[in-house]
Order: sequence, then C-alpha cells, then structure tokens
Amino acid sequence: MRDGYRILDADRHVIEPLSLWKTHLEPELRAHAPYLAYAGDGEPLADRVAHLGPEGLLRLPPQPMVDGRPVHHRMSARTWRAIAAAGRRRIEALAPLGPLDQPRAQLDDMDREGIDVAFLYPTLALALLGMAPLEPALASALVRAYNTWLRGFCDHDPSRLRGVALMSPHDPAQMVPELARAAALGFRAVVLRPNPVAGRTLGDPAYEAFWAECERRSIAVAIHEGTHASLPAAGADRFRSRFALHACSHPMEQMMALLALIEGGVLERHPGLRVAFLEAGCGWLPYWLWRLDEIEYRGLADEVAPHVRRAPSAYFRRQCFIEIEPDEPCLEQAIPWLGEDRAIFGTDFPHIDHDAGMVERALALHRKLPGEGLRKILWDNAASFYGIDG
Repeated sequence: MRDGYRILDADRHVIEPLSLWKTHLEPELRAHAPYLAYAGDGEPLADRVAHLGPEGLLRLPPQPMVDGRPVHHRMSARTWRAIAAAGRRRIEALAPLGPLDQPRAQLDDMDREGIDVAFLYPTLALALLGMAPLEPALASALVRAYNTWLRGFCDHDPSRLRGVALMSPHDPAQMVPELARAAALGFRAVVLRPNPVAGRTLGDPAYEAFWAECERRSIAVAIHEGTHASLPAAGADRFRSRFALHACSHPMEQMMALLALIEGGVLERHPGLRVAFLEAGCGWLPYWLWRLDEIEYRGLADEVAPHVRRAPSAYFRRQCFIEIEPDEPCLEQAIPWLGEDRAIFGTDFPHIDHDAGMVERALALHRKLPGEGLRKILWDNAASFYGIDG
C-alpha cells in the first residue's frame, strides 16, 4: 500500500540464472542448455580492443548462446557494449537489494516502492523462444524447465510473487499439456510472444485447442515481445540498429498480435478469454482500433465473417487489457476512450529501459485521471485480468 493505493505490478521480470536449464532440462537435452560465450558478430578483435582497451574488453560480458548461436539476433558488439554498460549501472544502483536472480531482491524492491503483488515475466527465457530455427522439442523443454524453476522462485512468498508461465508455440500439440502442467503448478496466467512461428500467427487454427483450454481454465494470456528475435519481427526486414529494432518490435508486434486474434476469430470464439498486451504503452491502440473499425471492418466485414461478428474495438473492450506507460502523452483521453477498466500498470523491473520511480510517476496520474481511475489502473483492472480476489 502506498499513498492509500494498493499496487499490483502487472509486468515485472525475473533475471534467470543460467544454471536453471542445466538443473531442470531433461538429461538428454542438457547439452542444449544456454551458456555464455563471446559471439562471432564479425567485429575484429583489434576493433574491440580499440573501442574498449584490453581491460575494458575483459569487462564486456559474453553473450548468451545456444548450440553455438547467439540468442539475440543482430546484436552488434557496439550494441552489446551499450547494453552491458547500462546493465552494469542498473545492477550497481540496485546493489543493496542483493543478487537480482534471488526472490529477496524482488521483495525488497517491492517493499521500497510500495508494491503489494507482482506478476513475474521471463527475461532470457523469452529471448530463447525468439530464436529461429529452434527445434520444437527443445523449445518445449526449455519452457518446462523455466516454468519449474519459476514455481520454486515464487514459493519464497507466493502471496506476493505470482509467476506467469511461459508457453512455446513451436509445437502446438504440446501447448495444452504444458498449460495443464502450469495450472497444476498454481500459475493463473501464461505469456506468449507475438511473433509468427513456422508461418503461424496467433490466430492460426493450430492453436485453437490452446485458446479453448485457456478459456475453460480461466487462465489469463499476456502477449509480450522482446527485441533481437530471429523469428519474424516488425522492422527486422529493413533495419539493423537496436534503435530501430526496439522502436518497431514492441508496439508493432502488439498491433499485429491483436489483429491476428481478431481476424483469426479467436476472440469471437472465446468470449471468456482474457488477453493483455504488455510493454508497448497504449498510445497506439486508439488509432489502431479506430482504423480496424472505421477503415477496415466497415467496408470489409463480409470478408472476415463469420470469424469477426462485431467491430474490432468491441472485442478489445469486452476481454482485453493494455499496459500503460505513466509518462506517455494523452492518457487522459486514451483511457476513457478505451475504457477505464482496460488499463493496467507494470514497472518492467529490473530492465534498463524502465528506471526507478515508475510507481511514483504512476501515482502522479491522479492529476489526470478523475474519480476512481487511478485505483482501477493500479489494482482493480490487473486483478480482474489475472483473476485474483480483493
């Protein structure tokens, strides 16, 4: 509780230890566990030394790899240096919390910020599922190992640390069994990347059994992107810099994920399914829904019937949620238009592109949002999405 508000952090991240895959992967697959090494990104060693100096080179962390391939696609040495430096500064700032792969660090920061409950999302595990090609059996095994580890992480304080199980769409036949296992472990939400896998969007019929089971079990589904995927990703066909890739990947992949769920009839067939779109702000959404309603659906409804029986915005307002950024412009117009019960708040802790003070900035929204709007954003809406009481 802070300033009279209960706060539910709807999008918080763990920093997974690499050892989790060596520990939890099936023995026959442990040789494929991720590891750290210097990636062959094409930059000559002499150039690295020139940029960093011999001592600086030693301080440049190696990149995560799987079977000799970097996990992160188009991650140049210059980009990795910048990310590594920002990461070091972030870790130094959070040093009093202790190791970030420990539950205590999460709880200490939550206490400091006044956060009551947090839902925890992957970091490296999400990036692993962005690799392509990736054998479906290995993808499913990586997910099983992560979800098993996450259960133990959250058991440190299960009333406050709530895990979000990771799902792999690489083998659609394994999604329902892993969903059942995640539910048995006590998870009430799952997360998917928005990117197409093997040419399948989220609206592909191959996933129909999964969506039906999420609805039947009342499991919330979060869509969360990550940059530097080698899966198809918005902007990756024309840009190479992180500046451009990061700008495109999160909002544009979320736009297409929502479109896929509407155009593919997923939201029509499963009205009880709850879906949230995370870490891309909400500013894109009013325009996107307006365009889908007024430009596309009004003139082309017959093309998508019977999969789409109502205006696209009606599906969103009925069963979808959006994570806001406290600093983004025009929230006082966007949130009422979308619906005050659709917006949720997350800190993205401890990632480097969302620094400390997110809660303070969210609390400042009381000046823009009248009535009970802020209370709904900080707790009620996320509690409704995740299906928790009180």
